[in-house]
Amino acid sequence: MTGAARLAARSAARIGSGLVTVAAPVFSWAVYATSLEGIMVTSYTDMASLNDIFSDTRKNVLVVGPGAGVGGQTREQVKWALATGRRVVLDADAITSFGPHPESLMSALNHECVLTPHDGEFVRLFGEAGARDKLTRVRDAARQSGAIVLLKGADTVIAAPDGQAVINTNAPPWLATGGSGDVLTGLIAGLLAQGMSPFKAACAATWIHGQAATGFGPGLVSEDLPGQVPGVLRQLLSRRGHHGGQASL
Repeated sequence: MTGAARLAARSAARIGSGLVTVAAPVFSWAVYATSLEGIMVTSYTDMASLNDIFSDTRKNVLVVGPGAGVGGQTREQVKWALATGRRVVLDADAITSFGPHPESLMSALNHECVLTPHDGEFVRLFGEAGARDKLTRVRDAARQSGAIVLLKGADTVIAAPDGQAVINTNAPPWLATGGSGDVLTGLIAGLLAQGMSPFKAACAATWIHGQAATGFGPGLVSEDLPGQVPGVLRQLLSRRGHHGGQASL
């Protein structure tokens, strides 16, 4: 599913990452290389080649999951990414791949990691909701995992291991379109790459994601979102100019 990684990469670039690299399996390298003009694309064959690609420590954030496929190879890549000590965003197949054995992921997570599950992926890692409300579930998941947990939805909840939590309501209904979560993952990664803390990056990216969708309006598809991000950033910079300080999200 090559579209997912491309959406995440374009979004990371749009939010302000200086350089974005897509590491693609050899058999799909051409798909990425011919469609991502401003993004570096390199191929890998095994974990050793991934180590070589990311030996440059300026590549300070890793995204694993969008379009990666479910299974042992993705689990191995997730554990490798977490072991590098860099900031990591895990989404989609990176989460689903640990459904049969969630404890093996929990033991590797840390506070520099952001998990971005939807409801189904959340349940695979943290179990059924029971009688608990969404806010409590996400706070408990963040404490259990030691990572930032962002549970997507019309009322996205972001929680940190220390109990901090935010509920985002800036999400129009037309944001419920395939691939929009991949865009959100890229936005988070791009803010992390610029030094924002994981909790704040997850909160800010969620708000920007919703604002971009609101600005576009009905008929939105996920490919429209990255191009809307600069307009949202201009709005924030304009507010900063009016108030003489930092813009407030």
